[in-house]
Amino acid sequence: MAATQDVSTVNIAGTAGCRLLPDLEQSARDSTIVKKRYSAFFETNLDDLLAEFGTEVLVVGGINTHACVRTIVIDAYQRDFDIIVASDCIGSHDLEHHNVTVQYLDGKMARFMSNASIVGLISREERGY
Repeated sequence: MAATQDVSTVNIAGTAGCRLLPDLEQSARDSTIVKKRYSAFFETNLDDLLAEFGTEVLVVGGINTHACVRTIVIDAYQRDFDIIVASDCIGSHDLEHHNVTVQYLDGKMARFMSNASIVGLISREERGY
């Protein structure tokens, strides 16, 4: 689990830090949400998109575990989603608060799983068991 990040990186709309990674697969069906605050639910159309797709389970990843990840997990929990946090895809520049957040959320509001475990879960569900 990564617990550090380069805090000099700026992830503001229109800056290089906000661009999607070039090796990330994208399709015409994909939607992009531009966050305005810690939670991707705040003043975005994420609720509408998830309802349109009939989403029941969310897989969450992101930087600043203690802020962005924690906030979206809490917001998703309050919306009755089943939440999985991709433990290989979270991190923070503040290791202490990262660890406290993982302890606070894991098993209570979300399940923390490795990417391999998430892929295995999806594969089993696609096969019907």
